[in-house]
Amino acid sequence: MAFHHIRFPLDIALGARGGPERRTDVVTLAGGGEHRNGRWAHSRRRYNAGYGVKSRADMQAVLAFFEERRGRLHGFLWRDGLDHSSGRPVPSPLDQPIGTGDGARVTFALCKRYGAQFDPYLRPIEKPVLGSVRVAVGGVEVPSGWAVDVTTGIVSFAVAPAAGQAVTAGFLFDVPVRFDTDRLDIEWTSFDGAEAPSIPLVEIVP
Repeated sequence: MAFHHIRFPLDIALGARGGPERRTDVVTLAGGGEHRNGRWAHSRRRYNAGYGVKSRADMQAVLAFFEERRGRLHGFLWRDGLDHSSGRPVPSPLDQPIGTGDGARVTFALCKRYGAQFDPYLRPIEKPVLGSVRVAVGGVEVPSGWAVDVTTGIVSFAVAPAAGQAVTAGFLFDVPVRFDTDRLDIEWTSFDGAEAPSIPLVEIVP
């Protein structure tokens, strides 16, 4: 089992469907009320890449990608067309708070905040896009003196940010996924057409 740092064909991914999934237990009481319990700390995204296959060439690209990943065995990168930026399409270094300096801490993990008023969800971002990450300390962009690991999403500073200084970041990111099947069911619909109604993918969560 390994993770291959390669992105699923982007033109096919943009035609896919999917989104986040939660796991919640709901117990209905005798009086009609209910208790709810969220079993997962993080949402898990599922996608169906089959909707993005438009031609025989697309299907051949998916087939080669599937075989190299050995079906469900190896993970890879997926571009979520709806949610792949820390903020606007062009990231700003002020998009997301990732920590506060204390004069000693030099590593900060990228994350994305969803919601603001009631119970914001902090999603760990482990696969930022190379060259897209921008960082600010105390509201001022820092162009150098730090590095980001694109396999873990950890930002490391050469010199620790001063105590009380807000550390923020902007970035593009991919979703770490794997195929959720060991079998492709392909239909040749015409000389230059092919369909695979279901090519399920599932997020690899931290």
